[in-house]
Amino acid sequence: MKKPSCRGRASGAQRPRRTGTAGRHVLTFVTTGACLVTPVIAQADDIDTLTVTATNLYDNVGYTRHVTSAGTRMNLAPKEIPQTVSIMTEQRIRDQNLETVEDALMNTTGVSVRRIDSDRVRFFARGFDINSYQYDGIPTLNTDSRWYFGEGAQNTAIYDRIEVVRGANGLMTGAGNPGASVNFVRKHADSRELTGSVSGTLGSWDKQRGVVDVTTPLTDSGDVRARFIGGYEDSDGYLDRYGSRKKFGYGIIDADVTENTTVSVGYDYQNTHNSSPTWGGFPLWYSDGGRTNYTRSFSVAPDWSYYDFESEKVFAMLEHRFGNDWQLHGTATHEKTEADSKLAAPYYEPLFSSPDRETGQGSFFYTGWNKGERKVDSVDVYANGPFELMGRQHELVIGGSYADQSNDYDNRFIDGFNVGDLDNWNGSAPNTGWGDFSPLERASTQQKSVYTAARLSLSDPLTLIVGARYTDWRGRTWASGQGNDSQSQSDVTPYGGLIYDINDVWSVYASYTEIFQPQSYRLEGGNGYLDPLTGKNYETGVKAAWFDGLVNASFSVFRLEQDNVADIVGIPGSFITTATPVSDVVSEGFEAEVTGAVTDNLDMTAGFTHYTATSAQGDFNPDRPRTQANLFASYRVPQLEPLTVGGGFNWQSHIFERDVPGPQGEEKVEQGSYTLVNLFGRYAFTPDLSLQVNVRNLFDKKYYSYLDGYGVYGEPMNITSTLTYSF
Repeated sequence: MKKPSCRGRASGAQRPRRTGTAGRHVLTFVTTGACLVTPVIAQADDIDTLTVTATNLYDNVGYTRHVTSAGTRMNLAPKEIPQTVSIMTEQRIRDQNLETVEDALMNTTGVSVRRIDSDRVRFFARGFDINSYQYDGIPTLNTDSRWYFGEGAQNTAIYDRIEVVRGANGLMTGAGNPGASVNFVRKHADSRELTGSVSGTLGSWDKQRGVVDVTTPLTDSGDVRARFIGGYEDSDGYLDRYGSRKKFGYGIIDADVTENTTVSVGYDYQNTHNSSPTWGGFPLWYSDGGRTNYTRSFSVAPDWSYYDFESEKVFAMLEHRFGNDWQLHGTATHEKTEADSKLAAPYYEPLFSSPDRETGQGSFFYTGWNKGERKVDSVDVYANGPFELMGRQHELVIGGSYADQSNDYDNRFIDGFNVGDLDNWNGSAPNTGWGDFSPLERASTQQKSVYTAARLSLSDPLTLIVGARYTDWRGRTWASGQGNDSQSQSDVTPYGGLIYDINDVWSVYASYTEIFQPQSYRLEGGNGYLDPLTGKNYETGVKAAWFDGLVNASFSVFRLEQDNVADIVGIPGSFITTATPVSDVVSEGFEAEVTGAVTDNLDMTAGFTHYTATSAQGDFNPDRPRTQANLFASYRVPQLEPLTVGGGFNWQSHIFERDVPGPQGEEKVEQGSYTLVNLFGRYAFTPDLSLQVNVRNLFDKKYYSYLDGYGVYGEPMNITSTLTYSF
């Protein structure tokens, strides 16, 4: 995307500064372009000085942004959007050393994370799965929670920012869950001069990581530019026998074909190899009914197991700017992702194999060697711009998208085995006699959509955003032992939001939308699929923006009413997942967030969320925290300018599961509330060379990240040190 020429330093290192000292007068105004210009007139003795600072409104500014297109396709200030939006900027990712998508989302307000085992992870918001993901605003088809392709392990080094719209976002994504949608915005070759950085990291568990980021012009004028980002990581991890190797590469060429047309083409490659990963977790009980208390390094993975992911994405983008302030945007992408996992895990039917407390005997393992391939082809085209009606100026977006996804899964296995003394097991296990690969499932889905939205200026303080999306969704599935099935659904998703500007700082809003989600879960008994999840979503709140948008805050109250929500019934030792529909699901609560440059030297983000979720059957998904709070801040020490220090915490309320099968019948298992504290410091030896140290889980809190039938511990305390050279 071509940006105006006035720019701040990359990653928000420079920004407009607030001043209020004696003898200095501050004037702030916004030009007709996309730049915030702050002239500062200073008078001291006989010298008059004029200083002008210009910042591109489309750049990240520390921990926040002046404008975003999240949720509407329109470039709006956060307080002009009638939904809650959290933005994880490049600077925040750097300060907290958030290297993966999992790291970034677990530090986002209102998002909770469940680590199912050493590698698989799921994300939730407002009580629901997050399964709607976009790349540069283009919606991909929703992920199926039965199959994992390493989404949480994707590297964040290639992203300029990650935008999370909480609540239903059907206007932009089509079919999806109502919890939240996530948009990953890739970095571009946005410099006409050679620039970049090289970093090396050492950390706990023999972690070694290197990243290179280089941007260079390909023509003398800089109208054609290229950027390459690549990295490699090797780490043992905190589990016995576990190891992980990751490598990634990203390249993009941005070309200003004409003064008004920019074309971008890019390639994104990520590869992860994990040795001795777990498939599930450890037993929660001994056979006598007492609770286990393993060390966090304890692993139930054989020494021959592995879990590999490889993804390739090729994409192209077009932006044309017309003379009447209208713009045309087009994005197309092809993605191929492969997963290959050779695994074993303790068996349960109907309860987990619980070892004897004294001898460790009694755990029987089942196996699976599984291969999957997912291909996605997507295209999205839209136009947006202003129009006049009844003497006032408004804005319109109109577009369409198409996505085609195929999923193929094969598997093979060997007979199960007994490991003997599980408590003292060294990972040795049988690894011969694997059968041939057999087809397990073949699935394909298509989604065609057209959408439109208008931002209507009803009066100077009152704005209405109204829109709708028509989605045609079709799916076909063949499953071993189940035969062929097909589904087709179409739906019109309405959207409406009203924003009232109280003054230049405060606004209030209310919004309404509906949601639908076709489901891949078969009805219990195996006959047919669950009907689509449907529901209504209401939200109202207040927002504020101080210091020309350097600090943004929001407080929202929401209510989600859903039907046909899947209550999953897994079949132990099988890949078949069935479910029963849950009706009258209601999730309601409130969220608050403030983020930005609180002072010239202090960047901060703080969030709080609380909700209740019930259904006709009682509590809904009590294994997801009802209350969460997060805080992170960085402070540039004025007395020692090269030094930046900071830190924060993540707190969540207790979680529990009822009716978990145990050796003495069904029991309730729970994890109490806990707090994770994180610290960081960065020292700049020169303007180009800096050293950063991050500490996670400072007090080494031991907690369950997962506890439904088996247990998975969260990450212990760990430290990383990163040396970065910029040029």
